Formats: sequence, structure tokens, C-alpha cells
Amino acid sequence: MSAELFPRERAEVAPGAVHVPGWLSPARQRELVASCREWARGPVPIRHTKLPGGGVMSVMTVCVGWHWQPYRYTRTADDVNGARVAGFPDWLAELGREALAAAYGGAGAGRGAYAPDTALVNFYDGDARMGMHQDKDERSGAPVVSLSIGDTCVFRFGNTENRGRPYTDVELVSGDLFVFGGASRFAFHGVPRVLPGTADPALGLAGRLNITLRETGLRD
Repeated sequence: MSAELFPRERAEVAPGAVHVPGWLSPARQRELVASCREWARGPVPIRHTKLPGGGVMSVMTVCVGWHWQPYRYTRTADDVNGARVAGFPDWLAELGREALAAAYGGAGAGRGAYAPDTALVNFYDGDARMGMHQDKDERSGAPVVSLSIGDTCVFRFGNTENRGRPYTDVELVSGDLFVFGGASRFAFHGVPRVLPGTADPALGLAGRLNITLRETGLRD
């Protein structure tokens, strides 16, 4: 009801960083949940990523196309089970191009050539967080497409210089799209809070899924 009374509008949070509320239909969200569950089973299962300093990330991650481990991409998950990561489907690349068009419209230079080849799927339970960081392990400066499904979160979008202020907190609801490229491609960002129990029960999902599509710029 609140979404009907107070519709959320598309917003440019920073140059090149665009929030499109409610972009994914409920049916598309359910399809993506099913795909994520399939990927989570393997060949490389979902896991808490271990960091070089000995810490363990509170989110759980599974990768498609290329396997990410701090701080590089490989085709095989040498830090998990050595298996080759699941292939990146064509329909997911097309979804990424549709997302870029929705975010940037006619100003989205190069969106037709956008060719994401990896997806990082992060699962957040109510206690999971993501510290402020940059997505800079790719060799491409193409935009990052971020899809939110399930519980609402507070997404903190910062600047390109440091982890502190200035930053903007954005509420990302299930179905929301967030794209950052151009001047904001290497902005620090994170998730300081998830709001448990805010997902539509029809999704059959307890927690939050975040799917980020990227161009690695890598070749086999």
C-alpha cells in the first residue's frame, strides 16, 4: 500500500549511478531466485568467502561465469573445491543490457555493446553486512548492474576517494535495479543494514539476494 501511496521514482544518486525502483517484476524475481538456488548447489557451492587476512565475509557468495576470490577472477574455484564455475548464460547478459537501457536510457552510450561475463550472487541473512569497498578487480570499466531480491537493505553509495563521507544511503527494495558506471564506476559502496522479514512471502525467500553483473575484461 505504501508503494502505491508514495511511488518511488528513478533517481541519479551520483553521476553515472542510477536507482530504478521496482524494475524486476514479481515473476522475474521468482525466476531469478530459482536460478540462484540452482547455482548455489554447484558445481561450486555457495560459501562464506575467506579473506587473505583470515577474516570471513558474513555474506554467502556463489559466482557464475568467472569465480571471484579476493582479489582476482579465475575459471576454477581453487579456494573452494577446484571445480570450474558454472557457465554464464546468454539470457543473463541480455538482462544486463536491458538493465543498462532502463537506467541510462538514450544517454547509455555503449549499452548495446555491454557484455557482462560474470555474476556475483551474494546472499544476506539478517546479520550479514558488506563493508565499504570498490569493485576494481575487473579489467573493464563497464558499468556494474546490481539487482536486489528479497529483504530490503540500506545501500550506502559513496565517493571514489575513500570509504568515508560523502555518501548517500539508498533503500533497496526487492525488484530494485541499481547501476553504477562512468564517473561512479569505482565509487566505494556497501550494505550496513538488512531489514529482516521485509520480503514478499510469495518469493519463498528469507533474506536478501544481490546479483551483480560485471564485465571482467578477461579472456581464457
